[in-house]
Amino acid sequence: MAGTMKAAVIHEPGGPEVLRLEERPIPAARPGQVLIRVEAFGLNRSEMFTRQGLSPNVRFPRVLGIEAVGTVADAPGGEFRPGDVVATVMGGLGRDFDGGYAEYTLVPAAQLRTFLTDLPWDRLGALPEMLQTAWGSLFRALRLQPGERLLVRGGTTSVGMAAAAIAKRHGATVGSTTRRADREALLRACGADAVFIDTGAIANDVRSCWDGGADKVLELVGTTTLGDSLRCAREPGTVCLTGMVGNQWSLSDFNPMEVIPTGVGLTVYDGGVTDFMAMPLQALVDDVAAGRLHVPAGRVFRLDAIVEAHRTMEANTAGGKIVVVTR
Repeated sequence: MAGTMKAAVIHEPGGPEVLRLEERPIPAARPGQVLIRVEAFGLNRSEMFTRQGLSPNVRFPRVLGIEAVGTVADAPGGEFRPGDVVATVMGGLGRDFDGGYAEYTLVPAAQLRTFLTDLPWDRLGALPEMLQTAWGSLFRALRLQPGERLLVRGGTTSVGMAAAAIAKRHGATVGSTTRRADREALLRACGADAVFIDTGAIANDVRSCWDGGADKVLELVGTTTLGDSLRCAREPGTVCLTGMVGNQWSLSDFNPMEVIPTGVGLTVYDGGVTDFMAMPLQALVDDVAAGRLHVPAGRVFRLDAIVEAHRTMEANTAGGKIVVVTR
């Protein structure tokens, strides 16, 4: 497909202002690749870390963006039809090759899924990576079962709100954390049965409320609260480290014998294309459209406001998943 497109390009790491809107040729698809007309994409903190220079394997210049939704513009291998509504996440998108921060993006056909919906693009843009992360954390890493008690540490993150909603529909009892008492109504609307005000040390509160603790803990804050989250779990519970919004990547002076309680398991979730292809995407999108899965939206920006969108993500002021629409 001839012509040019707008893309947000980063040439060197730095603050939000290093994202520059440029005119680029629309890439040409080869067999096995699909050209997507990007309609919307969600922002992810991993993209912020890459922009800051914290992803050592990413080479610049690069168009960031680990997810996108839109329509098929060209699929020379015949895997999809022009006009199909599609979503893609991960698999090197925005890291090994140019990603979703553009009007068009070129992806391997094997990491693309179709779905049907009447939801508008600004809502669809929030869903793929958020739902993949929530679903995979709950059911691949934590193996959540109906009737279990799930603690979501970092409940007001977009993944935390999605995970609470999905877990509640699955039949779990859900507790969510927040540092702000005025977020309690929001968390309960997402499915939380209990809300814990996060002081950094909530294990005693959780164990008092839930007769010894949670069966499963989804850790979205990161290593800064991981030790306390492990103490929130009761034997034979499991804690899954998925998020890093605390911006600390490692534990200092980590002593497993002191940090991990007897009989409590610790795992991680680092979802990718395999998990995205395995999740029930159509069913989840249908649940969102029908109001059965309550996922609060954050702010919506246009592509030419990508710098402001990144500033909002860095400041944690969106109140939900940030979405960028391309037109």
